[in-house]
Amino acid sequence: MKTHKYMPGIKCGDMGPKLGFSSKDNGWMTMENVRIPRDQMLMRFQHVDKDGTYSIQGDLRILYSVMMFTRLVLLSSARGNLAKCLVIGLRYSVVRRQFRNITGKKEET
Repeated sequence: MKTHKYMPGIKCGDMGPKLGFSSKDNGWMTMENVRIPRDQMLMRFQHVDKDGTYSIQGDLRILYSVMMFTRLVLLSSARGNLAKCLVIGLRYSVVRRQFRNITGKKEET
């Protein structure tokens, strides 16, 4: 705890930036031959018996619907952001001057 180095059997890493959702920071972790006390496990939606049997708690359809709702929220926010980008691009294209005027002289702005 004093050095913040990984414990034996623990490997961690960063997954890098997420495209379009940079406020979330995701990483990965693997554990090999690591024992975690059962009372310190996060077992709200899954359960591990004393003999090591793994089971899912609750209805899988409800757990899946939460994931789908999160994806729907992401898509809804992406639609709004794309609309804002379109407005910015259109406004810029209206006022941008690419070539000289018809007389061949560069206009002063």
